[in-house]
Amino acid sequence: MAIIDTEAALHEAHRDNHTHRDVNGGWLRPAVFGAMDGLVSNLALMTGVAGGTAGREAVVVAGLAGLAAGAFSMAAGEYTSVASQRELVQAELDVERRELRKHPKDEEEELAALYESRGVEAGLAREVARQLSHDPEQALEIHAREELGVDPGDLPSPVVAAVSSFGSFALGALLPVLPYLFGAGALWPAVLVALVGLFGCGAVVARVTARSWWFSGLRQLALGGAAAGVTYALGSLFGAAV
Repeated sequence: MAIIDTEAALHEAHRDNHTHRDVNGGWLRPAVFGAMDGLVSNLALMTGVAGGTAGREAVVVAGLAGLAAGAFSMAAGEYTSVASQRELVQAELDVERRELRKHPKDEEEELAALYESRGVEAGLAREVARQLSHDPEQALEIHAREELGVDPGDLPSPVVAAVSSFGSFALGALLPVLPYLFGAGALWPAVLVALVGLFGCGAVVARVTARSWWFSGLRQLALGGAAAGVTYALGSLFGAAV
């Protein structure tokens, strides 16, 4: 009885712990990229304008314009790219669907050969392929996963990608503008808030991806700080030249 209870406990522990996060939802990449891009690009834009000896009002206008332009651009780009990728996958699925309808036996043999190449005994591979091919939609799903590496029922949404990208970019781009909106007259509070935001974004991403939070935060801080430093130097150079 003790052995049975122990095995049951181990089974329940494995079942409860062996779960995976959603990696195909289409929101994580645009959200992360949008927030990072909003922070880095708007911080760099504002430091470049400030480096050109522009006044406070010009820096604020540049920051708000960069926020609006970047958010809409990111959303449009994400929608177009994800929609195009989805359309490409749908076209390939249509090809596979036609092949399953016209040449079901050939597709069944193809599936059996695939399982056999992965170590399944030949007779068993053929039987598995035969049973799985009974349902055309199930057969399509299996062929799509094996041949295209996609799940037909879990394709990324262009709308989700666009909304995630828009919102995250706007939020990231707003951070360096906030000190100015609250009355700051110098650049350094905006830089400080943005750098803290960069480190925080990197740390949050690490929590999602199971990477080291401090390494991810410092990496993003270094990249964003370098971009801001370079654009400030260029702004100072161009400002002096003009």
